[in-house]
Amino acid sequence: MSLATMAVQELEDRMPKVLDARTHGMIDYAHAAFFLGMAWFCRNSNRRAALAALITGSFVLVESMLTDYPLGVKKVIPFATHGRMDAGFAAASLMMPKMFGFENTAASKIFHGNGYLEGTVVGMTDWDSERAREEEAFELPKAS
Repeated sequence: MSLATMAVQELEDRMPKVLDARTHGMIDYAHAAFFLGMAWFCRNSNRRAALAALITGSFVLVESMLTDYPLGVKKVIPFATHGRMDAGFAAASLMMPKMFGFENTAASKIFHGNGYLEGTVVGMTDWDSERAREEEAFELPKAS
């Protein structure tokens, strides 16, 4: 297990579980929008960071749209599985600047911060409670 993975796990174990499924979904869509915007912003100045941001934003957007939570579109990924994917992604975010070759740049600091912030969101989300299912009651009816 990598140090980054152990750090994310430590965060997750110690944080209070105060985020429900709907709130987590809102954070996910904001997260995707941020990184897609970063991809556009970095497209001319740091193409490697732009590519990493595009991949990050796209991954988060697709994962969110496919998650079985109140803001999911096609509910394929169970909410708890989404949590495990997020934990892995938080650790991967810490390594992306090195993998994509933009270490020691301003953009690398954003990815490092994202890794810790994502780990914090994972740690503060209540993945297994009934609240995740109760939130379904607030969704709009589906068209038939």
